[in-house]
Amino acid sequence: MGCDLNYQVSGPSAFIFNVGVVTNSFQRVLNEQFATTPIYPVEESLPPLEEKRHHRFTSGQGPLRVSYQATVELTHHIQKGDNVPESVPAAIPSEVIPYLYPSRYCESDMLVRLAQHEFGKLQHGFSRVTAICNWIHDNVEYLRGSTNPLTSAYDTATERAGVCRDFAHLAIAFCRAVLIPARFVAGYAYGLQPPDFHAYFEAYLNGAWYIFDPTRLAPQTGLIRVGTGHDAADTSFATIFGPATFASMHVRMEVLNGSAPIYTTDAISTS
Repeated sequence: MGCDLNYQVSGPSAFIFNVGVVTNSFQRVLNEQFATTPIYPVEESLPPLEEKRHHRFTSGQGPLRVSYQATVELTHHIQKGDNVPESVPAAIPSEVIPYLYPSRYCESDMLVRLAQHEFGKLQHGFSRVTAICNWIHDNVEYLRGSTNPLTSAYDTATERAGVCRDFAHLAIAFCRAVLIPARFVAGYAYGLQPPDFHAYFEAYLNGAWYIFDPTRLAPQTGLIRVGTGHDAADTSFATIFGPATFASMHVRMEVLNGSAPIYTTDAISTS
């Protein structure tokens, strides 16, 4: 799996990329390579608090190609959703509490009335987050080009159209509005058509984070994380300071060993 990103740089520019896979309890990087053409010295850093990696470098004028490839081993923790209750507020760890608050793209405070009307009386737990995903899948059209980088969860709830980023933002906002901590996840997705980076989310239930994807465009066991955050503002795959123009992108992912990833209605925890 990996990606190739091409840019045209018209002057000295600084780049920060968040495309490298993180290692945690369910995904392990066996080997990887991050490279630039032309070759530039690359610094890797691990930002505090969020689970992600940054590759940083400065480039000169001319065409630039950034390539990342990795072999990743996945080990999924799967259980029946009926056995996953919500965490009571008093039991939520202090480091998880910020994922209850509204954020730039997830204005949960503006969606409390809608969320409470649709989901407030449902059985608490994994099934309630699943109901949130079902509502979004049934009521929001997946429509490429319908939104822009400024589109928020409130906009998506109003316009009822968006892409994976917007689906994740709305689900996160709904979860937070009913007191379920939720965070944005950016990564790679097996079988996504056309191939691209993918956005989904995780909800904090029963003391752990669980994967959800309201788009249903890729099997949950084929998702590989590169970053988490309060919303997309924390997980951009590329941040550029300088006169550089994006030219093209190719994202790839394939299974090397074992069976292909599957869709499931069971609960998949990542911690």
